[in-house]
Amino acid sequence: MVKIKSDDQVALMRKSALLVSKTLTEIAKILKPGITTLSLDKKIAEFIADHNAVPSFLNYNGYPFNSCISVNDVVVHGFPNKKELKQGDIVSIDVGVILDKWHGDHAYTFAIGEPDPETQQLIAVTKESLYKGIEKATTGHRIGDIGFAIQDYTEKGHGYGVVRELVGHGLGQKMHEDPQVPNYGKRGTGMKLQSGMVLAIEPMINLGKKDVFTESDGWTVRTKDGSPSVHFEHDVCVRPGKADVLSNYATIEEAEKLNPELFVCTLKS
Repeated sequence: MVKIKSDDQVALMRKSALLVSKTLTEIAKILKPGITTLSLDKKIAEFIADHNAVPSFLNYNGYPFNSCISVNDVVVHGFPNKKELKQGDIVSIDVGVILDKWHGDHAYTFAIGEPDPETQQLIAVTKESLYKGIEKATTGHRIGDIGFAIQDYTEKGHGYGVVRELVGHGLGQKMHEDPQVPNYGKRGTGMKLQSGMVLAIEPMINLGKKDVFTESDGWTVRTKDGSPSVHFEHDVCVRPGKADVLSNYATIEEAEKLNPELFVCTLKS
């Protein structure tokens, strides 16, 4: 059942989404070779607690960490660990918070040092595809229009693999609400979008084929062919004419530019 949010509820969700953005901004400031993802997870937990919120992910269906940190061929749900990050690694960091009973949940993929040109393009195209999906998150469109826009740009336009097993979702006082928001689909199909629906739109795109598998820990999802995967995610409220993006990449991108250890992705538009 889809829950339509009032303007007051959307305002509360914006605060939650922006706390995630601020958390990811703090991580962008310190990412560098030699740092461990486990230490990043600890920083994330501390920052969220300092802002009177709790991590959405911790203990969610038994998940044992505060964030999901996925490196290179890990698509999503990567466990933070003691392995040091190195030059050329791509690092997707997915964070969720509960603030005043409302969830914020979004993700950003960073690159340490300078990845190879193919991976640089994958990062840019995946990020661009997120905004192409968001363009369709308006009244008058359907769920399938969002997925088609993402798939058409990444799979048809660039030959990348669009993960099928994992999708975006509704968001509210639960982290996963209806509807599901696939990153693939047919135009004009699926549920009609209504003003006040809040969606987590999150393309997960592989440099190689679309196929993935889940490790024995029951969480870590990797590409079957070992190719890199990129994940970007925004929290978006459906509105007439133009979607209202509740999360904010601007501060993350500014911190990314100021950190000499990070590659800065340049979008075409």
